[in-house]
Order: sequence, then C-alpha cells, then structure tokens
Amino acid sequence: MEQVNEREDFTLVTRKPYFGLPTACPICLPVYIYLKFARLPFHLAFNSTYPDSDIIPYVESGTYVACNNENGGVIECLKKDGIVDLDNGYQSVPEWISMKALISSWLEEALIYELWVGSDGNSVRKIYYSDLAWPIGKVLFLQQVRTVKQQLGITKENSDRREEEIYKRVSIAYSALSTRLGEESFLFENRPSSVDAILLAHVLVTLHALPETSLLKSKLLEHGNLVRYAEKLKTEFVEAGSSSSIPPFPSDPSSSTPRKGPSHWSSKPKPKPKREKTEEEKTFRRRAKYFLATQLVAIVLFLSVMNIYDISEPELDNEGDIDFD
Repeated sequence: MEQVNEREDFTLVTRKPYFGLPTACPICLPVYIYLKFARLPFHLAFNSTYPDSDIIPYVESGTYVACNNENGGVIECLKKDGIVDLDNGYQSVPEWISMKALISSWLEEALIYELWVGSDGNSVRKIYYSDLAWPIGKVLFLQQVRTVKQQLGITKENSDRREEEIYKRVSIAYSALSTRLGEESFLFENRPSSVDAILLAHVLVTLHALPETSLLKSKLLEHGNLVRYAEKLKTEFVEAGSSSSIPPFPSDPSSSTPRKGPSHWSSKPKPKPKREKTEEEKTFRRRAKYFLATQLVAIVLFLSVMNIYDISEPELDNEGDIDFD
C-alpha cells in the first residue's frame, strides 16, 4: 500500500443516506462510524452507479485506496496500513474476539436475511436501486435475493427451519452482548473499537431501516441497554460535530442527491447557463451509459435463461425458487 501523507484529506465513498443515517448501507455504516470514533477528518461522498459493486465502501487519500473487497475490508486495511487502529491491545482478548465473531456472523446473517428475504424488500430497494430504472432495479433485486438464499443455505424445503435457527441465534447474541455491555458506554474498557463500530451500525440499521413488523427489531427492543447505547453514540458521534466536509443526511436522500427526471416540486427552477463539460464528467457519462447498456443486456439474458429454466426443468423449481409475481 502507498504511504499516506497525514496532511492529505481522506474521502469515504459509500452508498447514499436514507432513514436518517449518513449511509443506509449495512456494510458502509461501520466504516463511517469507525472513522468517527477515531476522530479522523474525512469527506463523505456517495456512489449509486454500481449497486452490486463489492468495492464500496472505500477510503481514498491521494494515491492511497482501501477497498471493501481487499485484505478483510476497509477497517482492516486502515489498521494494517497504520492509518488508524482502535483495536490495539484487543486482538489477544478472547472475549473481544468472541463478541466480534458473534456480531459478524449471527447478527450479520440475521440482518441480511431480514433485508433481502424476510421482508418486502422496500428498504434494500431504497438503499441500492432507487436511482436505477425500475426494470433494472427489479432484476438486480431478484438476482440478489437468489444469491442471498444460496449464501444462507435456504431452500423451499428448509426455509422454516433456517428461519427458526437464525432467530434463535439472534436471541443468544443479543443476550450475550447486552450482558457484556451493561450500562457502560462501550463494550470494552470504556473506549471504542471496531466491535463497537459494527455493533452500533447493526443496531442503527435494525432500528431505522427495518419495518415495525420486523422480528429482528422486536428482539432487539427487548434489550433496552443496547438501544440506549446506540442512541447515545448516534447523538455523540454520528449526529454531533458535523462539518462542511460531511454533507447532511436527511431521511429522504432525494433532497440531497441529484436525480434525473421531472422534479416533484411545484415551482420550476430557473434555467442555469450552460457550461462546457469537463473530461471527468464526459468519462463519467460514458461509463454510466455503458453500465446501463450492460444491465439491459443482463436483463434480456436473465429473463431468457429463467424462461428456458421454467420450461425445461419445472421439477427443480424447489431449489431456491423466487416468486416473480
């Protein structure tokens, strides 16, 4: 990795804000919180062009880049590269390792299940696909649902058993974390670590992005100290101390993220004088057009394959099927 000049600015690129959170993406939010815990100044930028990219989130500064899909993720990259390490002294603590594994496995699995399989999908559509044309967003959503079911080992035959198993683990995990936390401000030694970052992100997404009918949310609400912990840290680190380098994050990101199409406001904006596009803007537009073209091709291929699959092999429909209605 390239060395970073301490004077250079850092930029965190994430999915866009929603539900009153700086980023509604469950993978991006822990990184945001980790940087806030470290009090490392950074700019916040949003990328909604490639909803299925595993590079996002990423942190960049000059020639330095730490991506989500390398070396264990952004937080691990920042630690290994000497940018910021909040876990110093914890890696050899068995209980700290256990708590981190608990959140990163059982609770992460449960949140993924609720967002993609156990709900109507409205939350993930807002987080990932709201800037895409409806047909493209719909197909990408269905593809991801199928992928998540495969990752979680869910089939038509075992769906009830897997759901029961997921929520049983959630109850155990929340109880263990609640007992560990007590009424302290952080999980270990009264100072934040990456475990607090991933737990806080999980709790905030569960509380703010999931519907009121969510079973995961109801199980979380049984542990008042976890909720108080999240709301306190949200006020102290997520909402407080905002600067000009970090844009506001309203409940509806459409007010801060430009989108094509007619405005929903009644008054017409005043026309702005045209200016010549920069090379960067021209390159971005070419890439956006290429992305849309490839996704349209993907739709045609996907629907063709699914049509052939439904006609030729109806008996295999029980393997991770999706109701396209």
